[in-house]
Amino acid sequence: MNTSPNIASVAALISEPSRAAILTALLDGRLHPAGSLAYIAGISPQTTSFHLKKMVEADVIKVDKQGRHRYYGLKSHEVASVLETFLTIAPKIEMKSFKQVTRDKAVRYARTCYDHLAGSLGIKITDSLIRSGCIEEHEDTFVLTIQGEELFASLTIDLDAVVKKRRTYIHKCLDWSERRHHISGALGNALLEKFLELKWIRRVPDTRAIKITEVGKKELESVFRITV
Repeated sequence: MNTSPNIASVAALISEPSRAAILTALLDGRLHPAGSLAYIAGISPQTTSFHLKKMVEADVIKVDKQGRHRYYGLKSHEVASVLETFLTIAPKIEMKSFKQVTRDKAVRYARTCYDHLAGSLGIKITDSLIRSGCIEEHEDTFVLTIQGEELFASLTIDLDAVVKKRRTYIHKCLDWSERRHHISGALGNALLEKFLELKWIRRVPDTRAIKITEVGKKELESVFRITV
């Protein structure tokens, strides 16, 4: 008798195109109302409610109730990691419009991977941290060095607070578009939040894409020696 967790039930959730579109949208790490997810997936509000209910019951997504309003997000970092892994092996879709091409290019260049930076920007930052000796790359993870601690301190990132988060401190995440590893975990999240706070980057509505501001271009070149 098979006593392992039922993988098929989770795979069935992801295999439905509309649910896959919703889950991919939630990889931006934010909470979304059902109406926004319906628009992104291109389905009716009724159909969206049906899919959301099934995914909440399967413990894949969570719902945050605020008064009469409900907002949905991915259940955990583990769910996000699994989805990103699927994206690395998923076949490319055929681009049928200029809008699709533009959005795809933007997402590949800079995006959120649940709660940290990914895409070309995420790889450039990770490479910079390795070149400058701020992190060391090991087979299964990255390790923060003394130089790295000094850099994060200069950005006023509280590493003691980062360590106390109930999650992996620093992690290697396989980037689905670049096919290389970028920095994730609590430390990767701290970088994303700091860049947003400093207004070096900003989120783009209704997509995971990240826009680099003019200030951000100058500061990223100054601090990380990268051209964006």
